[in-house]
Order: sequence, then structure tokens, then C-alpha cells
Amino acid sequence: MEVFRIRGGSPLQGTVTVSGSKNAALPMFAATLLSKETSVLENVPDLSDVRFMAEILRHLGAEVERISPNVWRITPNSIDHRAPYELVRKMRASVCLLGPLVGRLRKAVIPLPGGCVIGQRPIDLHLKAIGKLGAKATIREGDVFVDGSDLKGGSMFLGGRQGSTVTGTANALMADALSPGLTRIESAACEPEILDLCRMLQGMGAHIEGIGSHILTVTGVEELSGCRHKVIPDRIEAGTYCIAAAMTDGKVKVQGARQEHLGAFADKMEQAGVELTAIDSDTILAKRSPKGLSSLEIITLPYPGFPTDLQAQACSLACMSPGLSILTERIYPNRFMHIPELLRMGADVSIEGSSAIVRGGATMSGAPVMASDLRASAALILAGLAAEGETWVQRIYHLDRGYDKFDEKLRNLGAQVERLPESSLPKTHSKSQS
Repeated sequence: MEVFRIRGGSPLQGTVTVSGSKNAALPMFAATLLSKETSVLENVPDLSDVRFMAEILRHLGAEVERISPNVWRITPNSIDHRAPYELVRKMRASVCLLGPLVGRLRKAVIPLPGGCVIGQRPIDLHLKAIGKLGAKATIREGDVFVDGSDLKGGSMFLGGRQGSTVTGTANALMADALSPGLTRIESAACEPEILDLCRMLQGMGAHIEGIGSHILTVTGVEELSGCRHKVIPDRIEAGTYCIAAAMTDGKVKVQGARQEHLGAFADKMEQAGVELTAIDSDTILAKRSPKGLSSLEIITLPYPGFPTDLQAQACSLACMSPGLSILTERIYPNRFMHIPELLRMGADVSIEGSSAIVRGGATMSGAPVMASDLRASAALILAGLAAEGETWVQRIYHLDRGYDKFDEKLRNLGAQVERLPESSLPKTHSKSQS
């Protein structure tokens, strides 16, 4: 295992290029299974989750080759319907295999997926979606068994307690593409990652209307072809660098930050004293306002609302922002496991129900901290960059699931960040975390 050692106090300066979107790439890997032909995916981030998904596809029988650092070639000529437990358990996004396997093979066996422990994330809407297509799903001994022998078009509503389901919409689209007849999806997710998946499916020959709206109609076809598709930049990574620039009082050009993908994030950052200036359609200059940082009030919501995947990073920003900030988590109400670690660094935060109450403006100090999930990792690293002294971040394997070369990119911006073996951790710090 490895750790990060961070020496805070260095303003970030320069240009950073955002990698391809993890949340777009993973469903696209699954979507390649819809055709026997070869597909090529470009701008794929170098992440452990991507490598896990590639390995799952290999176990299913697909030929999977990484032909350059960010380009993958996948040929699923002959595939099995049963996904391997030992890999699926490590990654929640593997549930996206359900739609393409049922669509192409008319059957699937998928172990209930794993991933970050950030609260309950059931797959009931996924099963509801394929059930509306005539598939029959049962859960036995931790596996989902699906019989799709009577698959046909249908009508479905995918709204849930926390809003529209993104991966559920992706699964529905992939199963619908090869289901005879017309399918209507109401309350579909409209995140940029779903739009990108729709464009890929269209490139494979799928018939989809209503792209970008909450109502999608899909006319099933008998077969799909392979395609070549470039993954969109990762809006969560882009947002993370924007926050990092403001927290360190730096100035960073974020290449791959598309303003049309930022939604409520850009609006809330402006309120918080973070200036985001569009240089061109694909680049934003991020810096702290001359007036300084301000408190913020955030409610996480489905796109175009404020993303739950940027809530933890915004919480770190709020710790430095004078005044009282309130961050309410509507997607995953228990997603506050970064807060006890921020308290170790001098933050003043309390949790009331599904809200974090932040009394900001205090000077943060370096400390040994432990990441609990992917976005918490990023939040703690941002706090370390802005804090006085030295911060050690443990369990950074979470980070490698969703941030491509994060430490390298930060160093190129002037950050003092080192990736070290866990044995380098000072013994006093190790004891404090035991």
C-alpha cells in the first residue's frame, strides 16, 4: 500500500489536462459487449476501475487490448453471460454489465456489486427497468439471475428517492437497443455521461431519440456494429482542480473543463469566491476572487444540480471560507466520512442529519488522515495542499479508482506531493490511526 505526503502552502500555478471521464468510460466498456465486432475507445483514463472492468470483459470472453496509454480495443466476438464475483465485488460500476448481457445474450448472472462504501446504493431500479422489458430477475445467494428470453420494448419510469438513476438509465439504454419494438424511458438521467453513452450507442447503430432530456425513446434493432468513440473529459476531475486552485490561492488553466458540463457547480463556485473564466469551449481559468472566499450553501442533486461527487471537495473549500456554510447531501445522505478526518486538521464541522455545518475560516494544519472513499481522498488531499505543515493521506488506493495521475498532475502545478510506500509513514502517525 502507498500513502501521500503533502507539504502545504504552495499556490498551484500552470495548466492541467483533465483525463477522460471515469463515469462515462465504464458503461462504455460494458456497451462494447452489445456487438460481436471490434470497438475502440479513446481518451480512456488510466484508473484501477478501468483495469478491473477490462479484466471482467476478458473473463467474459472478450479480447481486450490496451493499444496505447489511453486507447483500448475490445472485440467481444464470443462472450459468456456470467460475470466473475472476485472482480465484480470490487467495483459498483460492474452492474452496467447487466443491460448489454441481457440485450445481446438474453440472460445474465451478475454478483451484487461492490465499490466505495458511501451509503446504500440498491439496484432495484436496474431490475425494474429490465423487468419492464419482459425480463425476469431473481436474487439468490448474492447473485442476480436474469432471464431475458421474452425481451421486448416497453415503458418505464426510472425516478427514485434520490432522483433519476444514472447507471440504471445506462443499463436500460443498453438493453433497449437490442429489444424488439419501441421503449420509452421516463425520468431518465441526463448527465453528460449518459449523453456520451447515447452518442456511442448511436455510432453502433442504435436508434435513440430525446437525447439530453428526461424522456428517451429507443427503437430496438436486430444487431449493433462496433464503433470508435472518444470519451468526454471528466467533469468531476475538472471541478476538483478548480477547487484546488482557489484553496491554494493559485491560478490554474483546466483543459477539458467544459462549461456546459459544470451546471450548478460553476454557479456555487462563483458564490463561494471561486472565479471560473472560460478561455475557450474546452478550457477554464480557475482562481480565487480578489474579494476572497465566501461561505456557501450547497444541496447535492442530480445533474444539472450540484454533483454529489464534488460535495467532499466543496466541504474542504468551506473549511477555509469565512462564515457559516451548509452542505446538504440529497443523493447519499451518509456521504460525510471525510469530516472526522478534516476535524483532525483543525476544521470546525458538525453533522446534522443529512447536512454538514461548516464554520469556516480557521487555519488548517497538516495531520495524518485516512481516506474512506474515492472523493473523500481528493477532499483530504486538497485540504493538505492548503494546510500549514505536513499531511499524510493513507488508503490512497481509493484515489486511484477515479483520478488519473493525480499526484503527478499536482506536482506539475507546483504542489509538494509525494507518493510513498506505507512503510515511510512516521511511526507516531501509524499509531494515531490504529
